[in-house]
Amino acid sequence: MRRLVTALGLIAVAIYLIFWAPHPVFMGSALCMSLLCYWEYSGLVKQHNILQPGIWGVLIGLVILFRPDQTLLGAIILVIAAFAAALRFSNLRNILPQVACALLGAFYTFAPWRFSADLRQQSVHLLFFALALNWAGDTVAYYIGRAFGRHKLAPAVSPNKSWEGALASVAGSLVFGLLYLGYFLPSVPWWETASMALAGNIAGQLGDLAESALKRGAGVKDSGNMLPGHGGMLDRVDSSLFALPVVYGLYLVSK
Repeated sequence: MRRLVTALGLIAVAIYLIFWAPHPVFMGSALCMSLLCYWEYSGLVKQHNILQPGIWGVLIGLVILFRPDQTLLGAIILVIAAFAAALRFSNLRNILPQVACALLGAFYTFAPWRFSADLRQQSVHLLFFALALNWAGDTVAYYIGRAFGRHKLAPAVSPNKSWEGALASVAGSLVFGLLYLGYFLPSVPWWETASMALAGNIAGQLGDLAESALKRGAGVKDSGNMLPGHGGMLDRVDSSLFALPVVYGLYLVSK
């Protein structure tokens, strides 16, 4: 029951933010999501016996989220500053892992929400499509995988996932995408919708596996416990973190 209540609450909040929230409210929620994801990512980094990336990843992330045109310059300057600050470490082996994890964490947890804002500026339906295609794919994969899954997809990372479920997920996302954008954005050619759905689904599945690998490497089951019955925020949006930039990139290329 807790899992269902949490899921319904998350869906209601997501629908409001995607379709009706004023832009400042949406960007505030993007910031909150980025910070929550970064906090849980930092916890996983610590479990890998690496110093937590700390404030430097947050600062780089803020540049990515609110000053995307200055991302390259801002990131380089902040990486220089992070290296300078890390020179205080008595164990010099800590410098490279911490600075590298800060830079990775900024792009992993902040950049996708920047792309969510960019997609929303194009159309709220594009953003909903980019987020919901993996939700639809995961639902189909769950039932098909349980009934017909025989061949393991990535047993060392996620033993319950199968190739049958993965292919069903792709098919579910494709059907959802063609139906949804075909109705709400008929100006987008069907082949463009299909390419975004296929690539977004595959990216989302990779995002799920990537986060599972981080958790297994850290020796934990969930990235956090803030969502009753669901674990952490990263556990719920790991697919979207990879799908959002891929969908946005393909949409830009096709324009």
